[in-house]
Amino acid sequence: MTADEKIIGVLGGMGPLATASFYTKLIEETEVTKDQDHYRVIIDSNPKIPDRTKAILYGGDSPVDEMIKTARNLEKSGASILVMPCITAHYFHDEIQKQISIPFYHVLKGLSDFLDSHYPSVKRIGVLSTTATRDSNLFQSFIEHKDVLFPDDADQEGKVMEAIFGANGVKRGNKGDYPKRLLKEAADTLIHEKHCELIIGGCTEVELVLKSEDIQVPFIDPMTIAAQNLTGA
Repeated sequence: MTADEKIIGVLGGMGPLATASFYTKLIEETEVTKDQDHYRVIIDSNPKIPDRTKAILYGGDSPVDEMIKTARNLEKSGASILVMPCITAHYFHDEIQKQISIPFYHVLKGLSDFLDSHYPSVKRIGVLSTTATRDSNLFQSFIEHKDVLFPDDADQEGKVMEAIFGANGVKRGNKGDYPKRLLKEAADTLIHEKHCELIIGGCTEVELVLKSEDIQVPFIDPMTIAAQNLTGA
């Protein structure tokens, strides 16, 4: 499907900064010579979708109904394929796909294919994600033939979750040194103590502060892979 035919619908708002970052990736990963070569993109940034971590781990309000409404809104608006820049929300991917008639790109399937083709010899992968993503086995379900490793409980809560959700975390709008330091420390422990050969930004907020140059092994952002796959880069 060409840029003239494909209309990409972004089921966003989880969170808004991650949604904005993903839109930039779509633009940057599209080969163009003029504005008209870009894909039409429809974004519904709906931050009112209930918290996915609270729903998965603590019995909080389900985000599914609101996610389905948002997906249907994008479909009605003309989107021909959907994508969701929130890794944790993929826990509910299949429920949403059943309620719409257009394809719904699966970020973790795309990531798994990328790892198989680009890093076939890598066996130990470290993931920096929300605790809900870790505990729901999302990465473990889609990445086969590799060991998927996470920070221990202390680093998971005190560094990764603090960097994402804490008072000075990314969800509060802070993309500075504080969350970067915490995520780098968690990544370094995975690299040096758990011998991870590659680190994945397993939450869309992670790549907003942690960059490839911050760690000693390859750093993979699943949403960049998604943008490449959706734009044919």
